[in-house]
Amino acid sequence: MKDISAIRHSLAHLLAAAVLEKFPDTKLGIGPVIENGFYYDFRFTEAPSDEILPELEKLMRGYIEQHLPFSGREMTPVVAKKQFAEQPFKLDLIKEFSADEKKLTVYATGDLFEDLCRGGHVENTSEINPYAFRLTHLAGAYWRGDEKNAQLTRIYGLAFATKEELDAHLAMLEEAKKRDHKILGPQLDLFTFSPLVGAGLPLWTPKGTMLRDILDSFVWELRRARGYERVDIPHITKKELYETSGHWEKFKDELFQIKTREGHTFVMKPMNCPHHTRIYARKLWSYRELPQRYASTTKCYRDEQSGELAGLSRLRSFTQDDAHVFCRLSQAKEELQKIWEIVHIFYGTFGLKLKLRLSLRDPKHPEKYLGNLDHWAEAEKILKEIASENNTEYFEAPGEAAFYAPKLDFMATDSLGRSWQVATIQFDVSMPHSFDLTCVSEEGKPERIFMIHAAIMGSIERFLAIIIEHYAGAFPVWLSPVQVRVLAISDKFQDYASKVINELKENDIRAELAPSDESLGKRIRKAELDKIPYVLVVGEREMQSREVSVRHYKEGDLKAMPLQQLIERLIREIRERK
Repeated sequence: MKDISAIRHSLAHLLAAAVLEKFPDTKLGIGPVIENGFYYDFRFTEAPSDEILPELEKLMRGYIEQHLPFSGREMTPVVAKKQFAEQPFKLDLIKEFSADEKKLTVYATGDLFEDLCRGGHVENTSEINPYAFRLTHLAGAYWRGDEKNAQLTRIYGLAFATKEELDAHLAMLEEAKKRDHKILGPQLDLFTFSPLVGAGLPLWTPKGTMLRDILDSFVWELRRARGYERVDIPHITKKELYETSGHWEKFKDELFQIKTREGHTFVMKPMNCPHHTRIYARKLWSYRELPQRYASTTKCYRDEQSGELAGLSRLRSFTQDDAHVFCRLSQAKEELQKIWEIVHIFYGTFGLKLKLRLSLRDPKHPEKYLGNLDHWAEAEKILKEIASENNTEYFEAPGEAAFYAPKLDFMATDSLGRSWQVATIQFDVSMPHSFDLTCVSEEGKPERIFMIHAAIMGSIERFLAIIIEHYAGAFPVWLSPVQVRVLAISDKFQDYASKVINELKENDIRAELAPSDESLGKRIRKAELDKIPYVLVVGEREMQSREVSVRHYKEGDLKAMPLQQLIERLIREIRERK
């Protein structure tokens, strides 16, 4: 089977060649492989529109049909600077690579095109299926991702080994558009954004807030059963807290900073763990009192750039269902297992299948990580044991650890087959040292403790983005903000409909009465568009028999049934979180 990464990388070169043929004065950026495809960055003298994409595709297919070979050769920085003298972004790369004493390589596509590149191509364009790729769209991008640099035009492409795979992916993307949480969320009246408030700062409606509270209550129910206690923390802190934790040095440019009247610098908290260490440190703990387990659901803030914001998936204000366990090393495995159980119960309820990534240190760059090396090794060993003992397939990802902790990162697969990183468990070997967190051992001496970080949803907003699209907005009954909508056939049955509503609410069922100012057909259609799980229709017959005619959003017409029978069914579905 052909290496799909090599195919995608080769197509990026063909795209650059096509752009230069069409726009000879264009300056070239970089063209890496990404998930499901590739992109290339360009600086045009006049940026084109998406209408140019079919023409570029035609040129690329023409190159493929010429069966052009890819060949690489080494080049000295001096020669490379001469060859790419008219390409300022390539000169930037040459300067960077030369400083690191890296060998420079260039790859040629026949006599068509030559690019500064580290390789990874097909041997010949004949290996590329000319109908298994598609240029999809243009976007703005800063050179090297820095807004202080030149703004470029990025052209994205999809690429697969076969046309069938491409067609299947395009069909999935079309379905994903219908499920886009940025569209469905406001349509279902869950959240809104206001230009007066600012980008990346969502405002939650009563229905959206209901959803958030239901999810948070579910996580708390699982945590409370395993010995967690709730705590609460302020939204700001002195910068010294993050200097001690190590976050300031690495992330100070991404933090919202506040200057007080007295000239002090405070920070809007981007995470909660340093605050929780201060709660633990309020007293001296005996080993008998450990573990201490703190949980709080609270907002965090990060100064994301405007171009990086995306619906609920990337925000400036987001909510973490955060918890931290302070324990001895001998207790860590049991505590990790408890969190593992919470994660699998929670995500299993939504039918989201989980895969596991074990995020470890990059052994080539130990300077990136804080903490005792022996503690790092022990923490990584324990996380591997947890994964193995739970018979879970996992893959190791060196370099993906946090600077203070190795992690178990859970990847959820949704109903469209897309993968999302969701829950994370971090086994912290650095912060207890930075904050000098200890307990008193059996010998009466200070003993360094360990800290476990666990966010089950990660960010409530991002998790909601995932499940809105996973369910296409049609939430299961237990989660739906409105579980039942009652429709009276006409005004004279509104009183009976109101009695039905009252009985439902008395049984803690979230129900609402639809006004009778439109035809029944229109009201039923509106309930379908609002994705209400149960729609009850009442008229003369139902009023006389104390029944309701029931319509379920998946099962269709369930006909008439006694109201009490329906209530029992709803209570069961809600209790069991079907």
